[in-house]
Amino acid sequence: MKTSKSHILKSSIGLLSMGLMHTACTQETEIPNIIIIFADDLGYGDLGCYGATQYSTPNIDQMAVKGMRFTNFYVAQAVSSASRAGLMTGCYSSRVGISGALMPYDSIGIDSGEELIPELLVRKGYRNCIVGKWHLGHHHPFLPLQNGFHEYLGLPYSNDMWPVDFDGLPASKDKAANKLVYPRLPLIKGNEKIREIKTLDDQAELTTVYTEYAVDFINRNSKNPFFLYLAHSMPHVPLAVSEKFKGKSRQGLYGDVIMEIDWSVGEIMKALEKNGLSRNTLVIFTSDNGPWLNFGNHAGSTGGLREGKGCSWEGGQRVPCIMSWPERIPSGIICNNISSTIDILPTLCSITGADLPVKKIDGVNIRPLLEGKFDADPRNVFHYFYRKNSLENIRKDEWKLVLPHTYRSYEGKLPGNDGWPGHYSSGKTDYELYDLRRDPGERYDVKELYPDVVEELKKLADEMRQDLGDENLQMPGIGARKSGSIRKTTQ
Repeated sequence: MKTSKSHILKSSIGLLSMGLMHTACTQETEIPNIIIIFADDLGYGDLGCYGATQYSTPNIDQMAVKGMRFTNFYVAQAVSSASRAGLMTGCYSSRVGISGALMPYDSIGIDSGEELIPELLVRKGYRNCIVGKWHLGHHHPFLPLQNGFHEYLGLPYSNDMWPVDFDGLPASKDKAANKLVYPRLPLIKGNEKIREIKTLDDQAELTTVYTEYAVDFINRNSKNPFFLYLAHSMPHVPLAVSEKFKGKSRQGLYGDVIMEIDWSVGEIMKALEKNGLSRNTLVIFTSDNGPWLNFGNHAGSTGGLREGKGCSWEGGQRVPCIMSWPERIPSGIICNNISSTIDILPTLCSITGADLPVKKIDGVNIRPLLEGKFDADPRNVFHYFYRKNSLENIRKDEWKLVLPHTYRSYEGKLPGNDGWPGHYSSGKTDYELYDLRRDPGERYDVKELYPDVVEELKKLADEMRQDLGDENLQMPGIGARKSGSIRKTTQ
């Protein structure tokens, strides 16, 4: 029996429609790959798309062109370990017992009872890898492979820290007079130290080593969903850059280092494109805190925000953030809503269908923002903690109430230069109120004009204190949990 052309055409259209419906269904249900790129001490003003000058960041800027740039994005605390604890757990770091920057002599780390991003994603079939700086405990119970990651290559803490040996023995330190010296650091693969990073030349290899391993991980896992956490050691001091970027910027070594981080982002994007993964991979680029300003020309820029790393003014806790995901995030969008690293965990759970942690978290699901639904406004309140458990500020919408506290300051002191740090000053504040819409630099206290706003924010602060406490007022919190700990041994 002959088949008419019209019948063939109708059948073809039907099959095409079914194929398109299947493709749409597959795209709707397919879980994405996830990449978080975390810089160290990179400031709000350190990327081209945030106003940086004297060097370029074309790959990161292209992420912003194709994705979403956040302007009111915060870290859990303005210091390394506490910030990373917030990212990995979806909690204010005070809730999980991690504060400040863990030192090589510390015997604590992230508690095994906390459910981290990789532990939640592994239940959905993800292969998880961390490359770079961990800094949530360097003893074996706290390392990445004991916390949901399948692969790890990197440093257990900051690149300026004089360590005890990985087996617990004290490390020697060269005390050469008037000469910058650098620590020998354990480069770990899996659970074992594979070599020592002894010199600044060794540190100059780190960005490249991290990037090459990350690209290899993508290539090896192109057929299964993966989570890659690329936590760069740079631009934390001591600064070091490979020969391919040395002297490339007009801002000196700091600019060279940022250009190399941008190159690293470009290599990640190329690997995704090569493997056909670009459209369904969520890539997040951000920083752990603001710049370490007393290092002068070896520090970054806050883009005009007040103070920097190590305090809860905007320059310390507000950081750049760009998210790209062509399947879902509209291109070229700026998000001015409040959001935070602590919101990444619940957002990833929503996207992947993973269960939220059993224990209480502080993050909220900002998936509506990623979809361009800015009226949803999932977070309009943010609490600024510092030190062990000091509630220092609270923000609601555009209002920021500064609570009485003392703080480390960079103001009034000449910064250092070429790797040498300058001195700090100190400050003390009473209640202050800032309208961050008009005054993001926090220079004009308007509490006398808006007493009702002050009282409203004080009540919100008191509610949080009931939960997490406040060491400034010597208040314990009923919701605060303890860090993990091991019994410290000496030999």
